[in-house]
Amino acid sequence: MSKPLRILIIFLVVDAVALGVYFGVKALSSGRGGDPVKDAAWTTMDAYYQPATELEQFVKTDYEEKELLPLQFRNHGRNAAVLKRFRGSKLVGGGASVLEMQFKGLEDWAVVDIWIKGEGNREIRRTILYVLAGGEWKAGDSGRLAD
Repeated sequence: MSKPLRILIIFLVVDAVALGVYFGVKALSSGRGGDPVKDAAWTTMDAYYQPATELEQFVKTDYEEKELLPLQFRNHGRNAAVLKRFRGSKLVGGGASVLEMQFKGLEDWAVVDIWIKGEGNREIRRTILYVLAGGEWKAGDSGRLAD
């Protein structure tokens, strides 16, 4: 076998191995980047629900006053990927830096999905951006999550 032919065969074998490794790694890692919205579970909040965080306590108190309990909620917390998908009346797909400019004195934030079954089996579903400013939680914006 001549030397140029041997070099060509070695080159093709190395390329085939490199392509195999590339596609193998890509196939193995494709399942890890799941949907951040579906990672959070729906939880039922009723009059007997014990809030785990200050934010949940604020949500429970707020919806008790509005007499909208029981409801389902899904707390995404400080998930930047979910914040990018948030479409509200004040904020559309912004990041944490945009939140800091929008809400002065921002200490914390969270994105929460609320699902209420109202009178006549009417369902209300919305996504709320809650912000903690001045030691107090408040609804910063309301909207939905883009697909």
